[in-house]
Amino acid sequence: MATALNPPLPSSTPRSTRLTAFSSSFYTSSLLPKLSLHSLNRDCKFKFELRALDQELGLGLGLRSRHSSSDTGHFQLLSSSSATPMSTAAALKASPPVLPVKRVCLFYCDETRELAERVAAESDAVELRSISWRTFEDGFPNLFIPNAHGIRGQHVAFLASFSSPGVIFEQLSIIFALPKMFTLSFTLVLPFFPTGSVERMEEEGDVATAFTLARILSTIPISRGGPTSLVIFDIHALQERFYFGDNVLPCFESGIPLLKQRLQQLDDSNNITIAFPDDGAWKRFHKQLQHFPMIICTKVREGDQRIVRLKEGNAQGRHVVIVDDLVQSGSTLIECQKVLAAHGAAKVSAYVTHGVCPNRSWERFQHDNGVGPENGFSYFWITDSYPLTVKQVSNRHPFEVLSLAGAIAAALQI
Repeated sequence: MATALNPPLPSSTPRSTRLTAFSSSFYTSSLLPKLSLHSLNRDCKFKFELRALDQELGLGLGLRSRHSSSDTGHFQLLSSSSATPMSTAAALKASPPVLPVKRVCLFYCDETRELAERVAAESDAVELRSISWRTFEDGFPNLFIPNAHGIRGQHVAFLASFSSPGVIFEQLSIIFALPKMFTLSFTLVLPFFPTGSVERMEEEGDVATAFTLARILSTIPISRGGPTSLVIFDIHALQERFYFGDNVLPCFESGIPLLKQRLQQLDDSNNITIAFPDDGAWKRFHKQLQHFPMIICTKVREGDQRIVRLKEGNAQGRHVVIVDDLVQSGSTLIECQKVLAAHGAAKVSAYVTHGVCPNRSWERFQHDNGVGPENGFSYFWITDSYPLTVKQVSNRHPFEVLSLAGAIAAALQI
C-alpha cells in the first residue's frame, strides 16, 4: 500500500518554511522509493508545488506531466539519466539495497578442520578460531577456548562432526559454552545429523534416538542475539524439524544443488536419469530433481531376503544416477546398480550427501573402468559432511567429493 503524503501547506506559508517541511517529510519518512501514480494524483495543487520545489531544490526527481497543456495531467517518476518513464519497481531494481556482511568467528573440531579452512577460503567474512582439545588422565575432555574475551559481541559459529558417540560429549561442552560468552549470535553447523535414520518406533521398546539428540541440542543456551541457529544438510526425514524445541532455529540445507551443478559438467549431461532406491528417497528429493526423467526402485521381501526391483521408469540407454541421503553398508545401492544394469542402463552412478560407510564399507563400490554398469559405478559422489570417509576415499575411483564449503559460508550469512 502506498504511503500517504502529507497535505500541502497553505500558500501563505513562507517559502523557506515550505521547503523545510517538504524536505523533512519527504526524506525522513523515506518516501522516494514509495512514490506511486496513485499518491501523486490525489492532490493536483500539491503535485505542482512538488514540481516547483523539485526545480528550485534540484532534487532530480524528474517529475513531469504527461500532458503539458493540462493542469490535471498525471505525473511520472523518471530516471535521472533518461526521459523514459520509470516505475517504482524498476527504480528499486536499478539500485538494490546492499545487505551488510556478517563477520563470523568460526570454531571447529579436529575432524572438521579441513572443511573449516575451505569455508574460510570461500568467504572473507569468516575468521577461523581454534580450540585446545585436550584430555585429562582419566580420558575426560580438558578443553580451552583461547582469547574468550575476543568473541564478545561477535557472531560465532561452531562446525561440528558427531561421527561417533565418543566425540559428541566434548563437542557438546564447547557448543554449550560459546553462547554464554556474550556472543552476539551463535550458529551450530552440524552437516550430518547422525541419528536421523532412527526417527520412529516400529514396536514397543524402540528408542527414537533422533528425538533424543534433537532434545539435547534444543537446550543450547540462548546467546545475546536469541536462539541458536542450527544448520543441517539433508536430514533423513523432514518431519524431524518438529523434534527440536523453541531454543533453536533449525535451518535445513541440501547438497542436491552441488549434484545438479556436477551433472551439468558431464559430457552426457543431456542423457541423465535420476533413480531413487525406494519411495522414501523419492519423497525426499524428487521435487529438487523434477526436471530429470526418474526411476523409482522398491524393496520386496522374498523369504528372508529383501530384493530390489524396478518399480517405474526406463533405464534403457541412459546414464542413471541413484540418489539418496546417506549410505551405510551399501547393500541397497549395489542391488540398485545391478537392477539398472539389467534393464539396459548405459552407465550407473550414485550420489549420497552423507557417506558414512562404517567398517570401510566404501570398499564395496567398484569402478566400472568404462566397460559397463555390470562391473560397477561410473561415479560415486559424496559431500564432505562426514570427514572420516572423505579422507579414506580420497583419490580412489569411482569417488568424487563435492564440498559443502560454499553452502556453509552462505548459510552463516543468514
